Amino acid sequence: MNNKILLIGGAGYIGAVTIRHLLDKKYNVTCLDNLIYDNSYSLNEFEKNREFNFIFGDLRNDLLMNELLSKCDAVVILAGLVGDPITKKYPEISEQINNIGTKKLIKNCKNKKIEKIVFVSTCSNYGLNETSLALNEETELKPISLYAKQKVEVEKFILSQKNNLDCSPTILRFSTAFGLSPRMRFDLTINQFTKSIFEDEKLEVFDSNTWRPYCHVKDFARTLEKILEASKKTTDFQVFNVGGDNNNFTKKQIVEKIFKFIPGNKVTFTDKKNDPRNYKVNFSKISKILNFKIKYTV
Repeated sequence: MNNKILLIGGAGYIGAVTIRHLLDKKYNVTCLDNLIYDNSYSLNEFEKNREFNFIFGDLRNDLLMNELLSKCDAVVILAGLVGDPITKKYPEISEQINNIGTKKLIKNCKNKKIEKIVFVSTCSNYGLNETSLALNEETELKPISLYAKQKVEVEKFILSQKNNLDCSPTILRFSTAFGLSPRMRFDLTINQFTKSIFEDEKLEVFDSNTWRPYCHVKDFARTLEKILEASKKTTDFQVFNVGGDNNNFTKKQIVEKIFKFIPGNKVTFTDKKNDPRNYKVNFSKISKILNFKIKYTV
C-alpha cells in the first residue's frame, strides 16, 4: 500500500473529507494548502492525529515541493482555483496555478520514488453536448469555462507523459459535489438549493432542464482510496468518470427531490441561458475496472 500521501489542496471542501477518510483507513497524510479562504478550521479535528501533518505553502514553490515530493509514496492533486466564477475573476493567477503550476508539479514527481499521482479533474470538461446519451471517457471534450479548459490542458499534458514519467498517473473526472464537509460550500447546486429552500429565500433556477452528474464528497474520498489501493496495471494513465449513473439529474429534478423533505414556494424556473453546460455522464468504466459503486444517492 502507498501509505504516505501528499494531499495538495487538502484543506478544501473535498480535501477535508478525504483526510478524515484516509486517516480512518490508517494512511499517513501530509496536507499542503495555502489557505486562501482562511479555512484552516477545516483541519482542526486532525491536529492531534500523529499520522497527520499540515504544511502551509503553495504548489508553485519548487523548493518546498521537491522536499515534500521526496518524502511521499503518492500525490493527490486537489489544489487550484476551483469553479467558473473565481477563475473568471482571476484569470492570470488561475493560469499560473491551475495550468502552469500543476504541470510543473507533475514534472517534478519524476525521480522521487513516487508510486502514484492522482489528478482530480472535472466532468465539466464535457461542456455542452447535444446528445441525450450518457458521455463516457472517450467522448470528445468541449470545455466552456476557463476552469474546465485548464483541467483539459493538464489532462492532455499527463497523457502525453507516457514515456517520461516514472510514476503512475490517474485522471479522475469528478461530478458536481454535494454533501457536508468541515469546509462547507454553499455555491454548489444541491447544497445551494437546499440551503435557499430551507431558509425560505427566493431562488431562481437558471437552465432548469440541463443535466449534470452529482456525487457525494464521501464517495469522492472512497474513490481516492480505491485508486491508491488498486494495482498500477489497472490505473496507469487511465481516465475515470467519478459518480454513479443514478445521480444524473436536471436542476428541476433536484428541486423536486428537495421539496419531498423541505416545502418551499419561492422557487422560480427559467430557461435563460446563464450556464449552457448540459451533459449526462456514464460511470460504467470505474464500476467495471475498479468495481467501484457510489454509496450515496442524491
